[in-house]
Amino acid sequence: MSTLKLRDIDYQQLDATTWYASAQIITPSFLNYFDLLNNLQQLFNPNLLSKNKVEELRHMQWRHMQWQYRIPTVSLSTREIAHRQRQQQRTGVRLLLQSLLNKLEMIDTLDDASFPYRLANSQYYVCFSHTGAHNKVISNQHKKNKPFDYLDNKVAVVISAHRPIGIDIEINAVKWQVAQRFFHANEMAILQTLPPMQRNVIAKLLWQIKESFIKVFQYKLAQGLGKDYSYLIADLIKGATSNSPLLDINDNKSNYRIALLRHQQTVIVY
Repeated sequence: MSTLKLRDIDYQQLDATTWYASAQIITPSFLNYFDLLNNLQQLFNPNLLSKNKVEELRHMQWRHMQWQYRIPTVSLSTREIAHRQRQQQRTGVRLLLQSLLNKLEMIDTLDDASFPYRLANSQYYVCFSHTGAHNKVISNQHKKNKPFDYLDNKVAVVISAHRPIGIDIEINAVKWQVAQRFFHANEMAILQTLPPMQRNVIAKLLWQIKESFIKVFQYKLAQGLGKDYSYLIADLIKGATSNSPLLDINDNKSNYRIALLRHQQTVIVY
């Protein structure tokens, strides 16, 4: 886990007291791959080579050479793969939090002894989220004998000096049968009137909002998923058709704001 790194880190400030960051986890096999690419770029960059070396490379019969780079395969059970991914996510979100603190020039540490998480010195509230392959994806990867490191692994963190916050990053759609099982009747009544494609988008956003509020108020899962947010659907429909990368919705019932980062498939309640 010590070789775990992050790339494509994005930082955003949502308001005067709230900051957000997201990134992609890069695992050891990917690191080796990127190292290889860097070495090849240096090898073929004439500016980094002596004149004699350039002439030597010119006369080599490159067309007859076969280049191969093999990433070691793994033989892990689905449970072992899921456990390894959880470990990577746990490490990844903490690396991202430290990166955000460095960006803000804050010296602090995470206190994760109880919910909601807070920073030990400043007492800022902290919330994490991450994506990860579902069991079906993990199983398919395992069957194809592909390395675990190719599984999607994104992490996100939000901190606030004001109050508890919630965040949910999700790349997978919410199955209609799952929505029917957990969503409030008022929500279902509206969702059923929408075209299928629009319905899927709004159902996913509702799910993410529910997940985020669960983290804010520490609801039990079924309790939080069953909450009625039907009054937000009209705003979500407007937001889903907007080209803006960041949309804010005021939730007057909870007195919270809801940020929709559509391109990053992330919802933040703050």
